[in-house]
Amino acid sequence: MKNETVDTIYARYKAGKDVFIDVRQPEEWEEGVIPGSKTIMLAELPDHVDALDKEASYVMVCRSGGRSGRAAQIMASAGIDQVTNFDGGMLSWYDEGHPTE
Repeated sequence: MKNETVDTIYARYKAGKDVFIDVRQPEEWEEGVIPGSKTIMLAELPDHVDALDKEASYVMVCRSGGRSGRAAQIMASAGIDQVTNFDGGMLSWYDEGHPTE
């Protein structure tokens, strides 16, 4: 697991090679999500992790980087090696004016 900040995460988003998973709560998703990201609440992630492609590369997203860090640990514990925590989360994404849907 690695931590990356908004500039690196935005470059990864533009490259289109990663699966972004937003682990915030539904009311937070209403504020905007990174286009194309999957939404799975942190509490429900353990129930979904086995269905995820273990060969894919994932970026875990939350509001500021705390919950997504825990999510990245859950993913790594499940045998997913290519997982990144978005340190700074959606707060930094919004601050930079990056796209949301």
